[in-house]
Amino acid sequence: MKVNLKLSRVGMNMESATISQWHKSPGQRFTKGEALYDIESEKVTMEIEAPCDGVLLSIAVAAGGDVNVGDTVCTIDNNPAAS
Repeated sequence: MKVNLKLSRVGMNMESATISQWHKSPGQRFTKGEALYDIESEKVTMEIEAPCDGVLLSIAVAAGGDVNVGDTVCTIDNNPAAS
């Protein structure tokens, strides 16, 4: 099933972040807990892990791009075997 992953608030006052790096490209598989991308905000730099096993379908915010909390960062297929 296609799922849009959204930027979550990782700090109490975080409203936006910059995608600093993607660890996967569209079409690549990943496993739960594997790093998908890195973010940088005013107070934090961190890896964002995959919430499940799946395939990265598309990237909505390229490396270097800014994104607000709640905005879509990428689209994944969390059940690629059923597709």
